[in-house]
Amino acid sequence: MRPFQTILQLFVWLSLGPILYPLGAANAQAQPAGQLLVLLRDASALAIVDPTTRTVVGRVPTGRDPHEVTATPDGRHAFVSSMVDGISVIDLAARRETRRINPGAGSRPHDVLFHNGKVYFTIEGYKSIGRYDPSTDEIAWTLGIGQDGTHMLVLDQDTNTMFMPNTQSNTITMVGNALDGPSQAQLTVIPIPGELPEGLDLSPNRQELWTATRNDGNVSIIDISSRRVVETLTLGMKDANRLKFTPDNKVLVIDGEAASLVVIDAASRTELKRVTLDNKDTGDGAILIAPDGSQAYLGLRDADRVAVLDLNTLEITHEISMGDNSGPGCMYWTRTAN
Repeated sequence: MRPFQTILQLFVWLSLGPILYPLGAANAQAQPAGQLLVLLRDASALAIVDPTTRTVVGRVPTGRDPHEVTATPDGRHAFVSSMVDGISVIDLAARRETRRINPGAGSRPHDVLFHNGKVYFTIEGYKSIGRYDPSTDEIAWTLGIGQDGTHMLVLDQDTNTMFMPNTQSNTITMVGNALDGPSQAQLTVIPIPGELPEGLDLSPNRQELWTATRNDGNVSIIDISSRRVVETLTLGMKDANRLKFTPDNKVLVIDGEAASLVVIDAASRTELKRVTLDNKDTGDGAILIAPDGSQAYLGLRDADRVAVLDLNTLEITHEISMGDNSGPGCMYWTRTAN
């Protein structure tokens, strides 16, 4: 090749390369692939879904009627809670359960949350929460909450605070210094005006906690600084059991009995839309926001599928069939196991 041609090609590459081959495209290829974990409550299994092809690529048996799932950030292990059989530790690469954690007879573990190498979980039967250390295979501590139906877990890691709804006591417990264990924990019990608080999430600015009260179809808004309910939204939902914030400050509430998703603008407290999910009761629901904030995955237990919602258009764009009598519920996003 002649020197002039070489120089000319180099000039073209330096000029047009960033346009034809943007840096973002190269970075996108370098990003680790993700996988969608979907609990199959009626089939007592964990499904591994390829979110690109929207197909089930693996399935692992779990304890009976699994309720919640979390995973390690590297995608190597998942932790699945069964209120009947304890917590399953699953090797995602091998696609098998490697051990079972038993917090005790009648403990009824429900939610699970992985943070900084530890698994935090609610112990509904003992009115407590606990921390499990996978490296030692030991339950390091438990903390009594003293409320009935301690159900879900929400963590604000910046302030070292956990929140949990107590479904039968109609309260929210706020645990300060939560990650430091029982000796440092500071508990605040916040009464909820509605009945059976279950769905729970923290606003993106960490200033509000929203909870859906399942038996009356309302949403209570808690101001974190004053630790009290400051507003209740009367939405007339029939069976709202899951609630999630989007990164742009919308709130999604799934109403299974009404087969719909209620979308709320958190700033104005106004309802934006009700998205129809089916023509019949879809059962217990679940909501997962995709890591990039572009989509929400909706677990529709009685419809045996996961619906994919475009968060820009607020329209259902895809549906993922999970198989007859599978009962998809809680979901989690993690890296693809190596």
